[in-house]
Amino acid sequence: MFSADLAIPALIVGVLAYLAGSVSAAIVVCKAMGLNDPRTEGSGNPGATNVLRVGGKLPAALTLVGDALKGFLPVLITSMVVEHPPTIALAALAAFLGHLYPIFFDFRGGKGVATAFGALLGLDLTIGALALLTWLAFSLTFKRSSLAALLTFVLTPAYLLFDGQTTYAVVFVIIGALIFYTHRANIQRLLAGTEPLIGKR
Repeated sequence: MFSADLAIPALIVGVLAYLAGSVSAAIVVCKAMGLNDPRTEGSGNPGATNVLRVGGKLPAALTLVGDALKGFLPVLITSMVVEHPPTIALAALAAFLGHLYPIFFDFRGGKGVATAFGALLGLDLTIGALALLTWLAFSLTFKRSSLAALLTFVLTPAYLLFDGQTTYAVVFVIIGALIFYTHRANIQRLLAGTEPLIGKR
C-alpha cells in the first residue's frame, strides 16, 4: 500500500484534501447571499437540501456544485500529481471526511452524498456517471432522494470491483457505511413510512 517514500506525500495529500472538504459550501453560499446559517434553520443540516428550504433553488444549486467540487478537485489534482491508487483513494476519503467533520465549522458537516459523488467522478468518470444514473433511476422509482442515495452507495463498491478497482472499492465501502450513518434519521423515517417525497418538505 504505502511505502516509506510515499508516506509523507500521502500525509500531505490527506491533510490538504481534508481541509478542502472542510470548506462548507452551504455555509459559505448562505453567508455570501445574505441568508441565515443553514445550521440554524430547517433540518439544521449544512447541505443542498436544507439550503433549498432556507434560500431556494439558486443557493441550493451552488451548494450542490460546491460540495461536489470539493470531492472532485482534490482527487483529480492528486491523480495528476501521483500515480498511486492508495494515495488517490486517500484524497477521496479525506475530502469526504472533511465534509462530514469540517474543522472550520465546529466539526458539524453535511451528510456527504454530493461530496462522495464528486470524489467518485474524480476517481473514475465512467463509474461516477454510472452511479449518478443509478441514483436518478432509484429517485424516479421511489421518489425519495435519501433512499436513492443509500441504494446507490451500496452498489458503488460493486461497480468498482467489477471494473477491477479494488482499492477504490474498499474506500467506497467505508464512504457508503458513513453515508448510512449520516442518514440514520432518514432510515428511521423510511422504515416508519414518513420520509418525504422528493420536492416535499
